[in-house]
Amino acid sequence: MPGEPLSRTWPLAPFGATDWLLEICGDGLTGFMPPPMPDAVWVLNAMYEHERGPSETSLGVTTGGALGRARHPGPGWRRLRWAELARRTGDPVVPPGMMPCFRCFPSLGKGGWPLGIIPPAEGSLDRETWTRLIGVLAEFGPAGPDTPCFAYYNPLTLGAEDFENLHVLAGRLGDAEILYDHSEADFSPSNLWAEDRSWCLCTDYDLWATKVAGPSALIEALLGDAEIEAIRLPSSS
Repeated sequence: MPGEPLSRTWPLAPFGATDWLLEICGDGLTGFMPPPMPDAVWVLNAMYEHERGPSETSLGVTTGGALGRARHPGPGWRRLRWAELARRTGDPVVPPGMMPCFRCFPSLGKGGWPLGIIPPAEGSLDRETWTRLIGVLAEFGPAGPDTPCFAYYNPLTLGAEDFENLHVLAGRLGDAEILYDHSEADFSPSNLWAEDRSWCLCTDYDLWATKVAGPSALIEALLGDAEIEAIRLPSSS
């Protein structure tokens, strides 16, 4: 609930909460990347373009891609969809055989991104997408907002000080927005999953998107959502 400390709504989970992820995903140093369960989609981190165009921007605005938390930069900026930028540049939304990351849009990478475009943040969902994603998940959780969940922050998001004791919290999906403002991490959670393991998301520390694995109905809802931009990639991803 608003104003409550994170430790009250999301206390530490019992030891071994990530054992099943370790078994199916392997190492979770940058986030446990789940396979399709049975389906999966990539929710793309937001990028923004200045309303005056890709080559002009207001003074005092940082236009480099962030590492960690991000949000809409404010007046004068609009969200730029990956699909729109792909049509403009001729690049694929995500190059074949790759995951969404800084290697996307290679035609821009050759000379640097235009000053009027803010690339997606790396390693964390932007605040607006996180909030909307939690809302969609609540529609498909076995108990809606009361769905019991676990959240994992990989050691890199916590300053890489403790690699032995995995930082896993337990709470309810309806309280998940507060996880975005964890005082010890400048990132959204690396993993969030329902206690019944019906769905799981992974925001890898090195990527520009979050993989959501779960039932096909959930995946189709994310693909069709007006606020979220999502893309299917080959199952090997």
